[in-house]
Amino acid sequence: MTSEVIAGTRSAAEAEAMTHYAIANLQNVQLGADIADYLARIDATLAPYDGHFIIHGKQPEYLEGEWAGTLIVIEFPDRASVLGWYESPAYQAILPLRTKNSDGITMVLEGVDRSHKATDVLA
Repeated sequence: MTSEVIAGTRSAAEAEAMTHYAIANLQNVQLGADIADYLARIDATLAPYDGHFIIHGKQPEYLEGEWAGTLIVIEFPDRASVLGWYESPAYQAILPLRTKNSDGITMVLEGVDRSHKATDVLA
């Protein structure tokens, strides 16, 4: 489905104000001093943007298929906050500690509100 279909009838301003998530799927993490330093410092980079972990590296219980890697999900109140955090000097300063010691993808994803129904993506 295209993002236009999934976005439904919300205005751009409403979409910007929705909860957003920074999501990473990390693989081949080399645990060591750099990763320990990254983990010790990341929480302080999240605080100014009201970001907090909602999923962080727990082993999943597979119901269907398999997942390769470690899932991390950080919740932010809106798109500006997640992008502000990622682009902040504080986070950019520690980012190489992770990227030089792991493989993976990182993305930003807009959430949905509690009234969302599966068929809303068809609107």
